[in-house]
Amino acid sequence: MIASAARRIAYTVLGLAAIGVAAAPKPAHAWWHGYGWGVGIYVPPVVVAPPPAYYAPPAYYPAPADYAPPASGWIPGHWQGNYWVPGHWS
Repeated sequence: MIASAARRIAYTVLGLAAIGVAAAPKPAHAWWHGYGWGVGIYVPPVVVAPPPAYYAPPAYYPAPADYAPPASGWIPGHWQGNYWVPGHWS
């Protein structure tokens, strides 16, 4: 019984010593060179990535020359579908 009580007291003293070491002030290593208290737990910052950006393809604007009418001249006779088109000026 006495050994059990002595062991319980020894464990209590060791536990309190461990808590005392963990709670002792520690250098903060900050710009003010102060002391911090307690156990330092580092939690990394949470960085949320932005959603992927989807861009529409660039619009196609043909060159101004594409809007110019075809050069006028003689167009020989030709088939257009099922019909014969005789030669003509354009």
